[in-house]
Amino acid sequence: MTKPLQQGALAGLRVLDLSRVLAGPWAGQLLADLGADVIKVERPGTGDDTRAWGPPWLTDADGEATGESAYYLSANRNKRSVTVDLSQREGQELVKRLASKADVLIENFKVGGLSQYGLDYKSLNEVNPRLVYCSITGFGQTGPYATRAGYDFLMQGMGGLMSLTGRADGAEGEGPLKVGVALTDIMTGLYAAVAIQAAVAHRERTGKGQHIDLALLDVQIACLANQAANYLVGGVVPKRMGNAHPSIVPYQDFPTADGYMIIAVGNDGQFARFCAALGRPEWGSDERFSRNPQRVKHRDELIALIRSITAGRTTDEWIAIMEVAGVPCGPVNTLDKVFADPHVQSRHMRLEMPDPLSEKVPLVANPIRLSESPVQYRQFPPTLGEHTEEVLDAWLDMSATEIEELRHNGII
Repeated sequence: MTKPLQQGALAGLRVLDLSRVLAGPWAGQLLADLGADVIKVERPGTGDDTRAWGPPWLTDADGEATGESAYYLSANRNKRSVTVDLSQREGQELVKRLASKADVLIENFKVGGLSQYGLDYKSLNEVNPRLVYCSITGFGQTGPYATRAGYDFLMQGMGGLMSLTGRADGAEGEGPLKVGVALTDIMTGLYAAVAIQAAVAHRERTGKGQHIDLALLDVQIACLANQAANYLVGGVVPKRMGNAHPSIVPYQDFPTADGYMIIAVGNDGQFARFCAALGRPEWGSDERFSRNPQRVKHRDELIALIRSITAGRTTDEWIAIMEVAGVPCGPVNTLDKVFADPHVQSRHMRLEMPDPLSEKVPLVANPIRLSESPVQYRQFPPTLGEHTEEVLDAWLDMSATEIEELRHNGII
């Protein structure tokens, strides 16, 4: 049985989530974590594509796979699942009725994909003028690429991120690389959650909903941040630099006796302390290195000097030394070490939620810390259609007989 909804910052906000895979579901999960009632609308029988994206799978108490993928679990906490067949007219009408009761709708169908069902923004705006309708696509609702399908990997390439990520030309292992997680999808989900809340705030002032047009490519370009600004202002196309920073030195990984460490020197004072910690205090006053612009100019020379020293101690030894010196330094952790880190544990970034298919579900916590309306973990990622009857009763006041008829006809 679903726990009663607890009060959160967005308590009372009703969200109809027609999206699947990652960008849209990530936005929905964030809103749900903040207290919104998020209804995940899925296809009967199969549901969100990511339910089948395994292994790994969640296992039950006997160690048997439940059929719920770790990928799906990562983006669907605190939601309720309703199954509706959108290919049938009755299913389309059912979603339209739900939309009439919703504050927000999230969808990531291809441009125009919901028009055939009468579930596009224009159609639903006539039913519910207060509805905030968020469309997430690869390339947006306009432009020559609007009808193309868009995927995170593609956007990392087209949006310039892969031109900046990877070893430099001529270096061992050279070539462009994608980020190890679907970062463009995640960032788009975050932008979507911000845009939705802005649109809801606007509606509270004006009474009017609106259409949010969010494109993965736009988001990826926006998130190039200083690299994009460097190009627009300086006119020089940035190149791959491995783990080095284009404007700060030293700000990269260095070899140690047992692996690698990261040094992130952000100012000249830190650099002087770093040099003293290395046993080379004279570098801090060397005209080639004392100021950051000079360090950038003499990057190759300085990095070679630093590397010749760092390999002489272990990562833990250097971290201890740099901690005392006040120099930002850390390891390159694998995920087992991330979740074993005492600071990460003290921040409770790993959480466990009860689940009907397993004794408990391990998940990554929401990083938002609100003092007055903290994130509540109310609902484990739902099984397919788990809340269909519950939601149709609560949102549409449908009787058990009506719901059974819909199920008998294959609508839900």
